[in-house]
Amino acid sequence: MKFFLDTANLGQIKEAASWGILDGVTTNPTLISKENVKFEELIKEITRIVPGPISVESVSTKAKDIVKEAESLAKMADNVVVKIPICVEGLKAIRELSQRGVQVNTTLIFSPLQALLAAKAGARYVSPFIGRLDDIAHPGMDLVEQTMIMFDNYGIETEVIVASIRHPLHVVEAGLIGADIVTVPFPVLEKLVKHPLTDIGMERFLKDWAKVKR
Repeated sequence: MKFFLDTANLGQIKEAASWGILDGVTTNPTLISKENVKFEELIKEITRIVPGPISVESVSTKAKDIVKEAESLAKMADNVVVKIPICVEGLKAIRELSQRGVQVNTTLIFSPLQALLAAKAGARYVSPFIGRLDDIAHPGMDLVEQTMIMFDNYGIETEVIVASIRHPLHVVEAGLIGADIVTVPFPVLEKLVKHPLTDIGMERFLKDWAKVKR
């Protein structure tokens, strides 16, 4: 399973990249708005830190405008992937962009049929949002499982990015299902490393080491 970081914060990205486990980054307008850095400078710096896919979202609403914006975003760096929300105009743009060689991450997926349509249109990635479904008492991981089954049934190569992850259990469930990618906020990534028994073990070892004659 690949690990993406869901942030636009350069400090978090640099730290996660130093762990040797970071495969990519996903951003969105909300995350970017929190950073006091010019948009293009920020994206270019992220693409330099992480060689893997960097998702940058289009904010246009008409197919022709989405295509124009997406091509401009893709020119920022070879590893930029353009995020496009699932909608009719988005599908039109995805088809055209895929034919032009621009990689697309279709975002705001809340049903397996939306994921299937995006894949058929040519999306390189689809991003089901599980946390937001959990928030309305609908099991978000069901969406991931159904999408994976559909893709497996038809040999679809579009990769599934499990998004809107709220806690480590989401990551465990995604891994058990066999999801291609999880994109996690930095605080969740930190929690994946930690375990109270590990902390207790390390503390004991250090105390015992202090008693060793040297």
